[in-house]
Amino acid sequence: TLIMSNSMKKLSSYLHSLSQTPHRLRKRMLATWTPDQEFNQVRHRSGADMKRKLNWYDLVALGVGGMLGVGVFVTTGSVSLHHSGPSVFISYIIAGISALLSSLCYTEFAVQVPVAGGAFSYLRLTFGEFFGYFAGANILMEYVFSNAAVARSFTEYLSIAFGENDPNVWRVEVHGLPKDYNMLDFPAVAVILILTLFLCHSTKESSVLNLIMTVFHVIFFGFIIIAGYCNGSAKNMVNPKGLAPFGVRGVLDGAAIVYFSYIGYDSASTMAEEVKDPFKSLPIGIVGSVLITTLLYCLMSLSLCMMVPYNKISEKASFSMAFLKIGWSWASNLVGAGASLGIVASLLVAMLGQARYLCVIGRARLVPSWLAKVHPSTGTPLNATVFLGICTASIALFTELDIIIELISIGTLLVFYMVANALIYRRYVITGHAPPSHTLLFLFLLSLSALCFSIAWKFKQQWWGLVLFGGFMIAITAFYQHVMLNTTIAQHSQQQQQQQHWSVPFMPWPPSISIFLNVFLITTLKTLSFQRFAIWACFITIFYVLYGVHNTYEAEEIEMGGVSVVGDEMNSSVHNLQTKVEIQVY
Repeated sequence: TLIMSNSMKKLSSYLHSLSQTPHRLRKRMLATWTPDQEFNQVRHRSGADMKRKLNWYDLVALGVGGMLGVGVFVTTGSVSLHHSGPSVFISYIIAGISALLSSLCYTEFAVQVPVAGGAFSYLRLTFGEFFGYFAGANILMEYVFSNAAVARSFTEYLSIAFGENDPNVWRVEVHGLPKDYNMLDFPAVAVILILTLFLCHSTKESSVLNLIMTVFHVIFFGFIIIAGYCNGSAKNMVNPKGLAPFGVRGVLDGAAIVYFSYIGYDSASTMAEEVKDPFKSLPIGIVGSVLITTLLYCLMSLSLCMMVPYNKISEKASFSMAFLKIGWSWASNLVGAGASLGIVASLLVAMLGQARYLCVIGRARLVPSWLAKVHPSTGTPLNATVFLGICTASIALFTELDIIIELISIGTLLVFYMVANALIYRRYVITGHAPPSHTLLFLFLLSLSALCFSIAWKFKQQWWGLVLFGGFMIAITAFYQHVMLNTTIAQHSQQQQQQQHWSVPFMPWPPSISIFLNVFLITTLKTLSFQRFAIWACFITIFYVLYGVHNTYEAEEIEMGGVSVVGDEMNSSVHNLQTKVEIQVY
């Protein structure tokens, strides 16, 4: 009877909360925080602080290690075969430029707000709670799905290392399941669970392990590059159908897909709470890792295309199979072992980053608060690490790589697009005190012209449309820069900011170009990617409306005395219940 009574009270309280949804959405959707609140009030909800043990070289190694295994070993073969041909290295350059511009935006935010939330915290501070939540949910989706995809690729390369030529030899086929979900991958599950247990122990030890693996990984990359150039032929770069057999469109389509390869750099920004000197280390770590990785990607993809004509590149375990085709079977096994090591390093970094994202989202009460707890002895977000490890392992067990790569790309590009917008708004409006209407109009026109240019390109419209919209983007950016430079408040603020912290140079051009490139690359993706993303976007929005907004409203508006709400007795009982749950979990 007591259990039934408590259940009815909870149901009644929840129904009452639902009846106030419109009011709560108005109060919370665009609610923002200050950096000081993020540092102190919100961070303390995790209980213990994360321990500051990392240096700049740790961040470079984390960024490089997080990106290398993902890109080269997972996407290069497929993109070469179906999209870019031998010009896949150009796809990597285009994606790398876009990633570099996005990394500059991330770096300024990370230096100003060195907390673990990455894009979630940056957007919540700038545009409000819902935008931060939407970005955070997409980043988490990207992390979990990409880690699952990479773990399945680990199984393929590991089987090659042991002399097996069939990438599916260690998978178990279940005939009752649908196609693309019927190859169960238990080695992928095993490596994810082992890394999850390791990450629960300590961040510094995890970083040292990654540093060691990354050094070996770069040496191993050097072997592949040199061996490829020595045994390859420049003729394979133009045979059988030229450098770009699928045309310029194929190169750009490939760039949108290989963008998946650059998601590791934002892991470095999520480590901001654990860096000894964030103002110096974060710019070096984030930007440096993107530059190093882009160079290695280009050299690796060139090496692959020189060894084997693009139409004979294997879609799975492409580097190992390339060495097998040139008669170096021993090298094929070595590449399989080295690729497996690199994939483990990238998994380690990505799983390190995803737990920090979820921890900070839990601090904001947008997900259950027990996910925000930091273990007092290890200084790691234990609950978030275990929860996401189980989710990743579950997806890796069933789902084929092809299903999720483009979904990951669209989510990644959208979040980086949002961060670039947020940087412009924060620099000129929040910090510079310029009128918000001017900046919002500029951002709207910039995005609209980028979208029109991209659509004209996608549907092969007249060339004058490309010139018109491209010229318009350049003109409005130059005009906006002129207007902002003549705003004395903004000028003074920027000069003061540049004296104190690292900031993006040549504003607003880098984030503006980033906005254009992200929009352009999004439009090159397939329609199915947009359909799957729309389903995901609807799901996370419904979760926010039914759970997130009510939890944050009770945490921020009621617990902190922000507003008085009808039904004081109900709110008191909800608060007491939340407190009890948090104490029990802690």
